[in-house]
Amino acid sequence: MTAPRTIEINLLGRTFKVPCSKEEEPELIAAVEYLDGKMRAIRENSKVIGVERIAMMAGLNIAHELLSSGVGYNREPEYREKIMAMEAELDHALADQDKLFDQP
Repeated sequence: MTAPRTIEINLLGRTFKVPCSKEEEPELIAAVEYLDGKMRAIRENSKVIGVERIAMMAGLNIAHELLSSGVGYNREPEYREKIMAMEAELDHALADQDKLFDQP
């Protein structure tokens, strides 16, 4: 991954400079476009005033979407079960390997 460089992004007509590697730039641009769309929708469809409040509401809405979609925090138990199953399989496979070396 290349070293971070600074790129300019626009949210609600305001320009910000953000560090970003060249490889991550497409994802950052997509995220900015998504966030900007959410912020514009809040500004147009509600009585929320002020960029900071609009950004906070957009952040809360995006977090809610993420958690409701089953990605992230809500899926932790599922991942924990899969990891425990993989550990059990590895323990079983390693135990079989140990038997090979225990034979005289």
